Amino acid sequence: MKMIYKLGRLPIALTFPALAILLAVFGIPAVLLFLTSLNAPAFSLSNYEEFFSHLANVRVLLQTVQVSIVATVVCVIIGYPTAYLIAAASKRLRMALLVLVVIPYLTSFLVRTYAWIVILGDSGLINNLLLDLGVVSSPAPLIYNRLAVYIGMIHIMLPVMVLPLVSVMLGIDKSFMAAARSMGARPFVAFWRVFFPLSLPGVRSGSLLVFVLCLGFYITPAALGGLGDAMLSTFIAAQVENSLDLARIAASSFILLALAGIMLSIFGLDLSGTQGRAAGPAWKPSQNWWRSIASPMRHLNELAIGYRAKRWAATLYQVTGSSGSWRMVGTVFVVLVMFYLLFPSVVVIVMSFSAGPSLHFPPSALSLQWYHSFFGSPAWTGAAWTSIQIGVAVALLSTVVGTLAAYGLSRTFPRLRSFLTLAILTPITIPSIVVAIAAYLGLLKFGLIGTKTGIALTHSIGATAYVVVIVSATLANFDRQLELAAKSMRASPLQTFKRVTLPLVRPGIIGGALFAFLHSFDEVVKTSLVSGLSIRTLPLKMWENIRHEIDPTIAAIASMLVLLPVAWLIVLYITWWRSELRSKPFPS
Repeated sequence: MKMIYKLGRLPIALTFPALAILLAVFGIPAVLLFLTSLNAPAFSLSNYEEFFSHLANVRVLLQTVQVSIVATVVCVIIGYPTAYLIAAASKRLRMALLVLVVIPYLTSFLVRTYAWIVILGDSGLINNLLLDLGVVSSPAPLIYNRLAVYIGMIHIMLPVMVLPLVSVMLGIDKSFMAAARSMGARPFVAFWRVFFPLSLPGVRSGSLLVFVLCLGFYITPAALGGLGDAMLSTFIAAQVENSLDLARIAASSFILLALAGIMLSIFGLDLSGTQGRAAGPAWKPSQNWWRSIASPMRHLNELAIGYRAKRWAATLYQVTGSSGSWRMVGTVFVVLVMFYLLFPSVVVIVMSFSAGPSLHFPPSALSLQWYHSFFGSPAWTGAAWTSIQIGVAVALLSTVVGTLAAYGLSRTFPRLRSFLTLAILTPITIPSIVVAIAAYLGLLKFGLIGTKTGIALTHSIGATAYVVVIVSATLANFDRQLELAAKSMRASPLQTFKRVTLPLVRPGIIGGALFAFLHSFDEVVKTSLVSGLSIRTLPLKMWENIRHEIDPTIAAIASMLVLLPVAWLIVLYITWWRSELRSKPFPS
């Protein structure tokens, strides 16, 4: 009890378990990996010089940057209007659209990549349709090229762009636009001069996050691209498989990490939240520019209240032919984006019920043969059970240490909180292949390569980061006066946490646990390195089958994995609903 009391007086100590796991599995091994790339203790740049001396290596590096830039730009072009239309929709419609965006975001990377193989393949949906219509006489080359890589990567990254944009747009004061319109600005001018500049922090954060994640793509380019579409992550993975030269592997890894680090240092992605800091714009270089706009707009808004009361009620929301046509265009655009995000999963689900010896859309007859094939195969069910065991262990471990860390961070000095939060979030903000190699080196020292414990620890460093983000967001809206009231009634720190804090933040904790489980259940890159070829999880077995043979059984597995995030959202909604009911006072 005395120890708990001391921890309550020193909340930063609650972050020690999460930081200890992070340092043991990733932090210290990453430092050793960097020293290895420098040939320590001799310290030379020979490994980096050798990398850049080969033209093929430089070509792969430039190709990685090019693909990441193109994918990011397309995500901005599609994601910005999508986010704008979602933010402008009614509350119920907005929630429905956000759910439709979140579902593919939570769906397995591997499943979404497999869906595009089924759609774009030589015997896939599009080629079968073109052949049936007589448009082509032989299958069109829609897969194993750069276009297929872009289609798959943009499909995976688009929700990552849309969600931050919607969050920023919903926080923009609509009175700014109203003030601009009341001063005679046309709708487009008001949008371009007021709304768009205020939404730039969302564009910056979303673009940076998409670009950094694209740098580390491995599964999608390897599955959908050709030999000339290799990314640097693919190049590093090939080095791991074909060579034991750790120094060269380390140099390649840190070149990839340097790309991500340069972008993060230049643009300063802030994932630590704003709790406890003065309110201000996310884009610090433009702080004075923000104030120069915000201050006049507030005064204009106050001066224009009387004028708007007479004029705007009649004209601002009046339905005209032009607004009706634009509304129709916006509706069609959102429908097409949602179709792009959801249709691949629908195709996989429908095709999984095919009765023939191969997959067809639509199926000529319905059958559960591929589901029977999955549940009747010890190899498949064994891999699934292994994934469930590891996922549950990861969820338990990361939820406990992540919740403690989030609770401690919420009560720490802002600057220290920001630094520690960014440190904890490092495993999900840098390329996955770099984390995997560092974790492999760390677990090798502990003799945990090829064990479930080693895989669970590797998954936990990323899962803990997600738990910290989700629980911290819940604690940001938590009224600390309730804790002070409980302590004033002589409740101990432990009693206060159990009776007051925990019930109110329980939805965030459950959400973090479910997200941690999904993160573990979807992991392929890290698992492939630390499993030591002795443990096969379900995603790893799926990836091996996709690379060597397209087994129709994968369609049944993929369809079940598509339904997993839907079940996750239902559980989260029920938890939130019950929490809301408990928080409402009883009628007198």
